[in-house]
Amino acid sequence: MSALQIVAAVIALGLTAVAVVLVTRTVLEMIATFRVGKPDSRSDHPAARTQTLLREFLGHTRMSRLPVVAAAHWVTMISFIVLSLAVLQSYFQIFKPDFVLPIIGHFFLWGWIVDLLGWFGLIGISLLILNRVKRHPARAPGKDGRYSRFFGSTFWQAYFVEIVILVEILCVLTLRGLEYALESHEGDSAADLLHYPLTAWYGHFFANLSTESLKQLIVVISLIKIVTAMVWLIVIASNVTMGVAWHRFLAFFNIWFKRHPKGRTSLGALQPMKVDGQVVTMEALEDLDEDATLGVGKLEEFTWKGLLDFSTCTECGRCQSQCPAWNTEKPLSPKLLIMTLREHAHAKAPYLKAAEDARASLPEATTALAELPLIGETGYDVLNPLTAYNPHGPDAVIDQDVLWSCTTCGACVEQCPVDIEHVDHIVDMRRYQTLIESAFPSELGGLFKNLEGKGNPWGMSPRARLDWAKGLPFEVKVFGQDVENLSEVDYLFWVGCAGAYEDRAKKTTRAVAELLDTAGVNFAVLGDGESCTGDSARRAGNEMLFQALASQNVETLNEAGATKIVVTCPHCFNTLKNEYPQLGGNYEVVHHTQLLNRLVRDKRLVPVARPEQADVSGAASTAPSVTYHDPCYLGRHNGVYAPPRELIGSLPGVELREMERAGEKSFCCGAGGARMWMEEKLGSRINLNRTKEAVATGADRIAIGCPFCRVMITDGLTSEQANGDARPEVEVVDVANMLLAAVRRGQVDEPVAAGASAAQ
Repeated sequence: MSALQIVAAVIALGLTAVAVVLVTRTVLEMIATFRVGKPDSRSDHPAARTQTLLREFLGHTRMSRLPVVAAAHWVTMISFIVLSLAVLQSYFQIFKPDFVLPIIGHFFLWGWIVDLLGWFGLIGISLLILNRVKRHPARAPGKDGRYSRFFGSTFWQAYFVEIVILVEILCVLTLRGLEYALESHEGDSAADLLHYPLTAWYGHFFANLSTESLKQLIVVISLIKIVTAMVWLIVIASNVTMGVAWHRFLAFFNIWFKRHPKGRTSLGALQPMKVDGQVVTMEALEDLDEDATLGVGKLEEFTWKGLLDFSTCTECGRCQSQCPAWNTEKPLSPKLLIMTLREHAHAKAPYLKAAEDARASLPEATTALAELPLIGETGYDVLNPLTAYNPHGPDAVIDQDVLWSCTTCGACVEQCPVDIEHVDHIVDMRRYQTLIESAFPSELGGLFKNLEGKGNPWGMSPRARLDWAKGLPFEVKVFGQDVENLSEVDYLFWVGCAGAYEDRAKKTTRAVAELLDTAGVNFAVLGDGESCTGDSARRAGNEMLFQALASQNVETLNEAGATKIVVTCPHCFNTLKNEYPQLGGNYEVVHHTQLLNRLVRDKRLVPVARPEQADVSGAASTAPSVTYHDPCYLGRHNGVYAPPRELIGSLPGVELREMERAGEKSFCCGAGGARMWMEEKLGSRINLNRTKEAVATGADRIAIGCPFCRVMITDGLTSEQANGDARPEVEVVDVANMLLAAVRRGQVDEPVAAGASAAQ
């Protein structure tokens, strides 16, 4: 061996030993930290979980929302994995420069794979670096660059990882050229275009070098490649919160352990509240230990999957870019929330893992975290969101305004490429604040009182639940009066609180009832036997109130023999369909747009009116244009996108104009997550943001399929019209009202029958 080889071997093997020791130590520390979390069963259906992992990993299905970035990331990822064999080869090349991997080394297909991945990997990582530079917060619109999805990300870590990959790929390509030149010198038959299809051309540039010089260059480049890889490992081992690097390993586990084995995003139903892995019910509440905690009030009360979620975050900011709170200048960024929890988890972990008698010897900064609550007044600084680890700093990890800004729209969960379950974690923290601390926005006190006393958010009398039906040209069947068992009808029409009490929603309720009657669908309602499903209570953290309401409804529905239910409210739809099974209520639930679309397809409803005949003013007009707003709890949470659009498309002469943010990328109206009942005091109004986008399409009508959305978008439109920023003839209409007008040749919005009503 030459002196160069000896020095190279010492450096390479020494750095490797250090890297292996540090990485092993860090991995063991990570596993121990995850074990601090509460139990959670996530290993059912292993075959389905493995299929989901392979599909998301190889197909990059969770990243496809950004196609160019997804393609660049895919080739970079595959290059990173496959070309790791090139790092292995470099160890041997230090000792024997002409070394090739056994079996595959001389196989021509291996040469093609290395060359293709080398060049495509170089293009991919270059695009990713350029994308990060282009979208740097300094170049983003808005104050302080907050509209960059990389705002708040740790840039040195991201650039470090990307530069390491760039250097590794350049080393691989350089070595390929040197290997070709060396094999040509030695007369090796593999020195041809078959084995070096994309690297032989520059291998000729090294042809004038001597064989010894080529070998020395191979040793040097191999050493650079090994040193780069080992420095990378040492750096990430020394930075356990470096999610942009650790996600390359943790993402496989986080995807495999996601809530739904078959791959559905962790939306729809909320996870039931658990204590030590056991579901908390009304009956089990009395048997809990006195010191049992409801919800999450401390880091160690998250499940191990929650702690894994935090460490897996790659800081890509897809969640942040889609978040309605962040996009309206509120303090909540799903990314920064997860990053904060990750930093706190690993900062507090030494205290939690230490024996009680050893905790006193820990650094003051660590022991100060022992009783630091998760939620409270932090003096939140959006430019320095990760400041809760200063013992002389804030009195909590997460500011209460961050927690309560969430609309639970699910955009963060839907966008996350590594399947982090943001909404579940937010609601778990709300549960603790509501049930243990009674620290919730003051407006929610009235909501809880109305739900407990009257069974609806408005506090209206249950006897007024049928007032919406007054004046209809047919009799609405009521369970217990006209129907003894719901098996006698096709559907139970679940009216919902908004559909029964809110003036604008009552128009939709009447329209759906008329359409069902016209189509010959036999249906009945519960009347005053219906109560709030509990959606807002649950998402506000009041799990026990939700269970009280839900248990009462499940008992009523089961005794009534309900099997098929149609609803007009996506929140009721989601709760009845996805959450009532947790309490023994299993029903076939459809949204009214789904059922009405089916009836139109089956020719049981035939839209015949021309657009001018259905115009709200009664005057002749050109064919109306319509833009459709996707309700979060119908679209993202339940994947219902096509039926409302198909229904609109069935209306004669109607032109559908999509908003830029539609379908999976739809922007929230601002009412979800119990935000309907809270004042919007921070930033700009979410409903105005969405309404401006709808108005910008130039559409004559904004079609909706949710009573909450109707309230929020209508209020936003009224504001825009008052400011002169929207045409006075633009209106907000439920899809059912449009269909009724087309079927009956009537007006889009008929007068609401006399009776009780409540202003929003």
